[in-house]
Amino acid sequence: MKTFYRSVFISDTHLGSRWCQAQKLVSFLKNVRCERLYLVGDLLESKKAMKTSSWSSSQIEVFNQIHLKSLEGRVVYVPGNHDYCMRDFIGRQFGNLEVQPHAVHRTADGKRMLVLHGDQFDKAVSLSPWVTRLGDLAYNGALWLNLWVNKLRHWLGMSYWPISQFLKHEVKTFIQMLSAFEKLLQREAKRHRCDGVICGHIHRPAINHMGDVLYVNCGDWVESCSAVVEHEDGSFEILYRRDVKKPSFEAKAPFKVTYPAFSEPIPLGLVSMLAE
Repeated sequence: MKTFYRSVFISDTHLGSRWCQAQKLVSFLKNVRCERLYLVGDLLESKKAMKTSSWSSSQIEVFNQIHLKSLEGRVVYVPGNHDYCMRDFIGRQFGNLEVQPHAVHRTADGKRMLVLHGDQFDKAVSLSPWVTRLGDLAYNGALWLNLWVNKLRHWLGMSYWPISQFLKHEVKTFIQMLSAFEKLLQREAKRHRCDGVICGHIHRPAINHMGDVLYVNCGDWVESCSAVVEHEDGSFEILYRRDVKKPSFEAKAPFKVTYPAFSEPIPLGLVSMLAE
């Protein structure tokens, strides 16, 4: 039986990346029901989406599950810096799915929550393109290190240790100190007269109060495999998929979906699917 939540928030799935834990995300989406699903940025990798016409079956199935959720309730897609190609569709609505630069979500207990990806408040992204590129290269290097270190740990009979998440956390903490990421989001929530903010971008799931503003970060589906859910009383909770052991390296396959079929490169294929 599917678990019902009033709202579900996911971010940073990075579909199209070899590090995306698409199978885990599909399993999660198949086992939840909700009135509202928020895609809080970096759903896919724009550069890969525009160049490839061959994706893993589980990554395509994520789009199927999103399509199903749009038939069952409301889906709001807020693009981030990695899926910037979808910003061309801001203001468009495809059935019950709408693409917005940000959203204001009202909880069951009346709180107003600003929903946005958060990349515009990260100085590492906004300062210079080469800084962003350098950060991407460092992060990918950490993920490769994570893969081989944990292969060795498995051979030695040791448990999985997300070394890349540890390294990333240390780097991101430094970046947050420079950019005052959370404080800027707090200020933005107040500017929109909201009680809190729900974001992604830094791949670190969190729910905490910053003064009188509630800060919620969805995490990611690369390492944390986390989502934020709103219960029927308006409270928030972080859900994890603790059974993640290693990245999934599936063989690439041509587009093949159950409903509706499409063969165009994403995002064109995604848009045509949502427009059904």
